[in-house]
Amino acid sequence: MVHRLLGLPGFSLTVLLLPLFLNGLEILDPGQVVYREIRTNGVVDKGVILECGTTLPDVYIWGFTKPGTDTIRAVVYNFGKGPKLQQLAKDLGDLNVITNSASLSIEKLPLAAEGLYTCQALYDTAEGARLYYYFVYLRVLVPVSKPYILLSDSSPVEGTSVWMRCGLENGTDPVNYIWEQESRSGLVTTLAESNRSLVNVTWVTRNHTGWYRCLARNEVNQQRSDRIWLDVIYGPDLPQIDVTPYSVTERGYSALEKETVSLMCQALSNPPSQYVWFYNNSQVYTGPQLTITKILRMHTGNYACLAQNTYLNTRSKKTITLTVYYPPDGAPSCSILPVNNYNDLGLFCSWEGGYPPATLSWSQSVHGDNIQGTTNITWIQPGPETTNNSVFTCYGSHLALNVAQRCSTKTWLPYGEPQCSAYATRNNEYLMLSCSWEGGFPRALLWWASDSGDMQGTSEENSNILVLRSSSTYSGKAFVCHGKHPLNKESKTCVLKLEAPVLKTQRSVVSVYEGNDVQLTCILSRNYPAVTEITWYNNMKQKVDNSDTPKKYVLQQAAAWSNLTVRETDGTVDSGQYWCSAINAVGGAEIPIRLLVMRYPMPPNVTISRIIYSSHRRTDVNVEWLIQADGNITGFFIEHQKLPGPLWHKVAGDLEPSTRSYQINNLDPFGKYAFRITAVNYRTIGHPSEVKNPALPGFNAFPAVIGAAIGGMLVATIVTVLLFLYVVRNRNNNPRLHDLIFGRQNSQSRENINYPDDEVVGGAGEGDRGETSPSTSPGPSMALPRPTATPTNLPPGDEPVNVTITVMASS
Repeated sequence: MVHRLLGLPGFSLTVLLLPLFLNGLEILDPGQVVYREIRTNGVVDKGVILECGTTLPDVYIWGFTKPGTDTIRAVVYNFGKGPKLQQLAKDLGDLNVITNSASLSIEKLPLAAEGLYTCQALYDTAEGARLYYYFVYLRVLVPVSKPYILLSDSSPVEGTSVWMRCGLENGTDPVNYIWEQESRSGLVTTLAESNRSLVNVTWVTRNHTGWYRCLARNEVNQQRSDRIWLDVIYGPDLPQIDVTPYSVTERGYSALEKETVSLMCQALSNPPSQYVWFYNNSQVYTGPQLTITKILRMHTGNYACLAQNTYLNTRSKKTITLTVYYPPDGAPSCSILPVNNYNDLGLFCSWEGGYPPATLSWSQSVHGDNIQGTTNITWIQPGPETTNNSVFTCYGSHLALNVAQRCSTKTWLPYGEPQCSAYATRNNEYLMLSCSWEGGFPRALLWWASDSGDMQGTSEENSNILVLRSSSTYSGKAFVCHGKHPLNKESKTCVLKLEAPVLKTQRSVVSVYEGNDVQLTCILSRNYPAVTEITWYNNMKQKVDNSDTPKKYVLQQAAAWSNLTVRETDGTVDSGQYWCSAINAVGGAEIPIRLLVMRYPMPPNVTISRIIYSSHRRTDVNVEWLIQADGNITGFFIEHQKLPGPLWHKVAGDLEPSTRSYQINNLDPFGKYAFRITAVNYRTIGHPSEVKNPALPGFNAFPAVIGAAIGGMLVATIVTVLLFLYVVRNRNNNPRLHDLIFGRQNSQSRENINYPDDEVVGGAGEGDRGETSPSTSPGPSMALPRPTATPTNLPPGDEPVNVTITVMASS
């Protein structure tokens, strides 16, 4: 059994037990020999205990057999005198015997300590000696060192192969290898686990990208390597385009006009992709995100994102269609049109433009239906069932609008009834019948018909003019205008009856006194269409025109009458028959009016009662006259004839009828004149008076005498006053003359003339005589003598004139 366990030859046991026998110990029964086999592990540089029984034997010896050899070498023994370490113990580490036992304690265990340790323990018991063999096989384990990773390619291309090796410098087999992968997010997963240090990835994918660790583990310990990054090169994949705001249609993506649209392109790639944007095959931007602020309808089109891997020189591309939604301009347009021969209403709603087309819907109709459509919708509304002033609303909605737009339309009847009128073109060449029915929506339809019901012309909306060539055959005929509106069940009419003009006058014969104005009147009693002008013809059958100069005729005209005024009528010129004429498009008429111009009565004859020159100078003549009988007189005029000439010249005209005398002035004193006077009754001139010559006035001396006397007295007075003034002012130089005229100072015959200078001078000469009383007279005065006798034999009007002259003098 010992041989089997230890694999040692039998002689070695004799060698080990030999000392025992030498000490006289005897083992009586071989069954008293006990064999124990123990296996234990130790770790390099650590401690280990090799046991040899549970109690301290009397004699023990430890031997060591190095693996691969048969030699047993003693390590330590104790023959009762304490343990003795052998030289070999130093090679086996820090070896010691545990107190009170035969067990060995080895510290700082070296690899050389690995081998078979044999403890031979001898116990001296009451039954006899017992021998124990403890065979302790010590295995010295080495911990694994920190592993490291070797990669065949740290940046493999996706689809290729790569191997990874976990390198280990120390470690006792068996060693187990665990491969860990850590993703970018920090998630750690086990890639592989085996006792092989090499891992081979035959098809690298992008999922292999990440951090890798190698964990090496044996019986002693386990160690992890440092991380190493495996960067798998791949891509780019087909780009993924994200549109914000996100809106998908059948044709691609959509966006609302004027909003900000962002296109984000992402294509998985390592290294990261380079992005280029194309709009309709034209490059517009470089970068992953294309942003369009306030996108417009013109931006609709194809957008392509090209992703490039510059490391691999590979690329991929994706194209999307972006449609910009934009609303139509403005608001919906509503209208109402007559349909079904103006019996019903067609409600039309249109909102052109925009993309996609706007959705339109009419508000609930009379029947409660609600229809919808795009761009254009039409609804037929029964006319007679629709009330007047009904309002219909069309609502328009669009994806690009938050609020619906709307339009409203209203239907109403035209005002009143159809109105008819007729008028003619210039020169009455054509007759135009006009019919109108203003207002209303939709407009009414109008058409003309004859009185027999036959339609005339075409039908028109709102107004209708029927043009006919002028003809007298239309006189007395009626034309009917029919008006139809969808809100009326029946049509409405108005009637025109055409009539040629009929003229009347208040007086067919008109008389007037010569020289006066007279008015002829023409009245238009019936006519249709209206006569544009009433024409007058004078007694010479000449058309009367207001433009005539001088204004012989004055025309006044209104719609139904016309007046012709003949001014300053003359019996020889204006008497006769006048014509009033009127024409319209269906006929004409004229009437005569006779004008009788009468003369005023002859005024009475005139007699010159007195005609005389006013003086012997023969420049002025005074004329007086008398009428021979009572009569109508409106004035006089005076004529003179300068003899011997035959011509008479009017020297005074338009004299008042009450005038009976007149003075004619500025005559030639050397000429010889004859005068006559004629009475006038308006434009009737009477017979001239007899012709008379003016006589010279008779001689009268009284005025000459009186004039001479007055002139002499004035001259004498002036000379006397001047003499007195001279004497008074020069009395000192001519005292005798002064005294001769006025006397001495004390004379009582002193004139009543006082001057301050005289007083001063007199006082100076006669200062001893005393002061004289001042005079109250303001200055010198002299009263001329008056005549005392008046001749009594003078004719009336030639009496003498009393004249008093007062002369005032002042210094």
